[in-house]
Amino acid sequence: MCGIVGYIGKAGATTVLINGLRRLEYRGYDSAGVAIIDDDRIVISKSPGKVARLNDKTHADWDPTVFQRAIAGIAHTRWATHGPPTEVNAHPHLDQSGDVALVHNGIIENYRALRARLEGLGHHFYSETDTEVLAHLIGECNKGDLFQAVCDALHQVSGTFGIAVLSANEPDRIITARRGSPIVIGVGDGETIIASDSSAIVAHTQRVIYLDDNDIAIVTADSVEIRDLNNVPVTREIAELNLDAAAAEKGGYDHFMLKEIHEQPDTLSNTIRGRLDFDLGSSVLAGMGTSPRELAELNRVVLLGCGTSLHAGLVGEYAFEDLADIHAEVQQAAEFRYRNPILGSRDLVVAISQSGETADTLAAVREANQKGAFVMSLCNVVGSTIARETGRGVYLHAGPEISVASTKAFTSQVAVLIMMALKLGRGRRYSREDGIKLGREIESIPTLVARVLRQDEHIAKIATTYANNEHAFFIGRGPMYPVALEGALKLKEISYIHAEGYHAAELKHGPIALLENGTPIIALAVDIPGKDKTLGNIEECRARGARILGIVTEGDHETAECMDDFITIPSCHPLVATIPAVVALQLFAYHVARIRGCEIDQPRNLAKSVTVE
Repeated sequence: MCGIVGYIGKAGATTVLINGLRRLEYRGYDSAGVAIIDDDRIVISKSPGKVARLNDKTHADWDPTVFQRAIAGIAHTRWATHGPPTEVNAHPHLDQSGDVALVHNGIIENYRALRARLEGLGHHFYSETDTEVLAHLIGECNKGDLFQAVCDALHQVSGTFGIAVLSANEPDRIITARRGSPIVIGVGDGETIIASDSSAIVAHTQRVIYLDDNDIAIVTADSVEIRDLNNVPVTREIAELNLDAAAAEKGGYDHFMLKEIHEQPDTLSNTIRGRLDFDLGSSVLAGMGTSPRELAELNRVVLLGCGTSLHAGLVGEYAFEDLADIHAEVQQAAEFRYRNPILGSRDLVVAISQSGETADTLAAVREANQKGAFVMSLCNVVGSTIARETGRGVYLHAGPEISVASTKAFTSQVAVLIMMALKLGRGRRYSREDGIKLGREIESIPTLVARVLRQDEHIAKIATTYANNEHAFFIGRGPMYPVALEGALKLKEISYIHAEGYHAAELKHGPIALLENGTPIIALAVDIPGKDKTLGNIEECRARGARILGIVTEGDHETAECMDDFITIPSCHPLVATIPAVVALQLFAYHVARIRGCEIDQPRNLAKSVTVE
């Protein structure tokens, strides 16, 4: 959830580090800090708030020559877990001597016991963080070899970590290690960059090394040496990022979220391109690594995810059951390994994660592997931990998603899940003719979304009517129920309006008691089976004074007349319709948040990549 940047190489390290932190701002954070080596001593600057505030502080506190001559340093954006977001709790943290600095993502679960032991040895702590304890522990273990000290300290640690460690006594190297929190190392020309996310690296190099759990690396300006925590050398291949640095810029839009909403015709084209087989009426998803016989022999599909990815999985549940005639279920990844799930070798487990680093989903993947299930992933980030540990799956190819609130990753997830269900269905009961027909509809998704985006101004005008409300309900049936959940999540994430998504039939079972005159109801009333029942629920809401915003099918004038306001989507297959419908709700949430003056790309308390459980 936090961001790490480390750099060693050419003069001007401070500027590289702060620019790297700016590229990690989208991950969500509440404070930031930087440490460099200058004249054989460690110099630190920290601040609560944004990276811009840290940048101002470093320029105010440090002599300009420090920026020019520093060649090594580490930096961090913190999302508070232990202690509030204050300057003293911000990273980097120093050891007792002040000669070792540390930045850390993750949680040290046994930090209280370690802290008590270190206090007994005379250590004094200034922060409330678990990270400062690890810094002191490394310092206590340091007998002149920083690498060995880090190894010895990490052997005593329970929990998760991605770390970068700097020592004034060994200024030509940075030590970095990971367990459960991502670390990627960029290999440049006479410079090496360490980061928790490749977006901090892409401006410098496309050549990267991904660390695996329990890897520890000695990083210099010209080399990367990787070992395990027992000091045994290991080999990790250099990979190519193939990312465009410009993709992490706003490109003229006011917010990354708006840019990413409008990118969806292109990102969906990238997701779908080359993956439809119209001769067989099926899809081509080579990354699944499965034969038709293996797919035909599956008994069940289990979809795992958290947040937005969980909602995508719920759409997938409808797709697998409707298209492939196979039992499908969605499970919350955070709960999965704690409930002793029943799995077998004929169960397909699909782990869904935009970042591929979600800690809960990664833990669920390991549990599913342990139980002998057939496990694959659906990720957006190439080289991510979940993608590597599953070894098979499908990449979204949606490009970098910078806004904390997911938009284009969700629609690409749904598109891939529909294609996976089509592939599975063609090996079971779905006919070639129906497969070709559905394939043509999937192919048209980018066009359908573009038609919704042309209503941007209309949706912005509608948003003015709803922006002053503090509560809203989203309702839907069938595959539109998860769309209602996702629409509510988007609104609450970025506008801070209390919004809840419900199956339309559930209104009468409690929530209708909360309706008052003017309460917003956002109803997914598109032309799918069950629409008439949804219209009945809408009338029940209107009778209690609710104001109805409907998502309706183009040309369905009778349904549109039942609404106070409406947004249209093109007529299409019920599963395909989930994508243009959710795009309409993304735009609605965006404009409500904009009118309310909210910080859209970095909502309070939220992080892009949730790497702690």
